[in-house]
Amino acid sequence: MSRTLVIAKPDAVERNLVGEIVGRLERKGLRLVAAELRLITRETAAQHYAEHEGKGFYEDLVAFITRSPAFVFVVEGPDDTWKIVRTLMGATNPVEAAPGTIRGDLGTLFTENLIHGSDSEESAQREIGIFFPNL
Repeated sequence: MSRTLVIAKPDAVERNLVGEIVGRLERKGLRLVAAELRLITRETAAQHYAEHEGKGFYEDLVAFITRSPAFVFVVEGPDDTWKIVRTLMGATNPVEAAPGTIRGDLGTLFTENLIHGSDSEESAQREIGIFFPNL
């Protein structure tokens, strides 16, 4: 079994799309193993987005993810669960995301694209450790 971190970002919570997002992952066969609605602190956001520090968009990323509650969760499934989640998410830019994906069906803005999913097994382990250190 493999696990990955998923964040229904503040725009998803604000638009009442958390149930839809979780439902799509569950219907794919992934199992929710930890979840929490939380206001992500600036410190946690800095850890999460460490690889982007110093880039022009960094402050906007941090401001967005910390502006209101996000639904942070871990799903479990077969090997490479992170790839399954990334496929279901769709392209980062909702305008380019395929119909049938979360961003393709529900997203409208590049800067507020509803969902984060770890981009590798290593990232999944690191990110789960940030948000759920006791898991």
